[in-house]
Amino acid sequence: MVDAYVPPVVITVIWAFIGIICPFFARGPNRGVTQCCIMLTAVTCWLFWLCCYLTQMNPLIGPKLSMNEIMIMAREWGNEIKDTMDVQA
Repeated sequence: MVDAYVPPVVITVIWAFIGIICPFFARGPNRGVTQCCIMLTAVTCWLFWLCCYLTQMNPLIGPKLSMNEIMIMAREWGNEIKDTMDVQA
């Protein structure tokens, strides 16, 4: 299993390459604008990815299920609940 620090490091290296190295290959009369666009794109894409990744690591909310839905899921998954007192809702 991959350690928790590997995906952020790999993605950070990829976006750092795109944001730091790739702007040097920009050509044309608007080279400065192109470089700025490439760097801003890399930073914003990395930041968006990081926010999504961190949100999935520790979600703030979970599904809210009614008692009926819990009972149906338990029955379908082969763990039928006989007494509703066993369920903490």
